[in-house]
Amino acid sequence: MLYSEKVMDHFTHPRNVGTIENADGVGEVGNAKCGDIMKIFLKISKDGIIDDVKFSTFGCGSAIASSSMATEMIKGKPVSEALELTNKAVVEALDGLPAHKIHCSVLAEEAVKAAVKDYYDKNGISYDPEMFKEKHDCEHCGE
Repeated sequence: MLYSEKVMDHFTHPRNVGTIENADGVGEVGNAKCGDIMKIFLKISKDGIIDDVKFSTFGCGSAIASSSMATEMIKGKPVSEALELTNKAVVEALDGLPAHKIHCSVLAEEAVKAAVKDYYDKNGISYDPEMFKEKHDCEHCGE
């Protein structure tokens, strides 16, 4: 079978779908090659915990499953932990993705980071720009 049970579950029953009005951080990323667009919304408490996270994804089943899993992995966690989310961790949590779909997990990582960066920018929180540089290692997507 091409997709794991977890991928199929998160595709057919995605978690945290939707938007958050007046979100504390919003990150939107896209991949021109495949046409996938992913948007992540964060609601962050005063003590830096991600109280709520929602996503809106236009894309294939792998993109939807990656978005769903990424939101599950950061919900209830400190913002600093969300920044440590990697596409590899998303792929592992989904019990793997086909090689030509790895870029979907990369989008999930980038969308989370973009939402955190937006939160930092809106709140005047200083950060090291290096934290937001793309550094995924994806030999399959050519990026």
